[in-house]
Amino acid sequence: MEPVRLPDERAFRAFRAECEAEQGWLSRYDREGVAVWAQLPAPGALAVHRVKGRVEMPDVPAETVYDVLHDIEYRKRWDSNVIETHDIARLADNADVGYYSWKCPKPLKNRDVVTLRSWLVLDKSYMIINFSVKHLKYPPRKDLVRAVSLSAGYLVQSTGPSSCTLTYLAQVDPKGSLPKWVVNKASRYLAPKLMKKMHKACLKYPAWKQEHNLDSKPWLFPEQSRLPTMALADLALQHASSLENVDESGLMEPRDEKGDTSGSEN
Repeated sequence: MEPVRLPDERAFRAFRAECEAEQGWLSRYDREGVAVWAQLPAPGALAVHRVKGRVEMPDVPAETVYDVLHDIEYRKRWDSNVIETHDIARLADNADVGYYSWKCPKPLKNRDVVTLRSWLVLDKSYMIINFSVKHLKYPPRKDLVRAVSLSAGYLVQSTGPSSCTLTYLAQVDPKGSLPKWVVNKASRYLAPKLMKKMHKACLKYPAWKQEHNLDSKPWLFPEQSRLPTMALADLALQHASSLENVDESGLMEPRDEKGDTSGSEN
């Protein structure tokens, strides 16, 4: 098994540079403070999809967005795509391993991932990055397609005492040949919708947190974590080549969902 290493400061700086880079990205959406770019796989290349989204939040401080991205209980409230999500174990003060499964556009099969997640605040940049790992107690499930997160994460940058920008960057192998309509819908509709919904969730978070373990923020205060500890040696990198591919390229978009680009929240 290939060993797993925790991201170091250099890895976080490289992730931030990728989030800020413009060359090689194709604009798919740019409206009302929300922008989405994509890099599609080259013909004959591995089915790796790269997407980047950014939302301006003129009314939310960076610290609040960072809390929302970490707070798994709150995510279950605002993320309507989630099927199941939970933290599995603690790896370090700024790293854990977790499970996440989500709904895909019909009629695609739903997906799940097991990821190592690490976080760091660096030069007023709040960052969370993750990548797929193997966990012996979380093998692929028959009812879901195990996707592979090659690299994904969030960059929150403060633009003022009560404002910030949030950038999401993902490099994912969905483990399957996706129909073109799915790729288009993801970048032009689903991603913008999610970014807008995340903004609304951030606005509502302070009031929600007042009623739900106000002082509990283990991502800021690791001594509060109740997760069992786990050794890095018990994990291995998850390579896409070891998972089954699912060919869904021939699936048609449901008739009642065609042309649906009206929503602004997910």
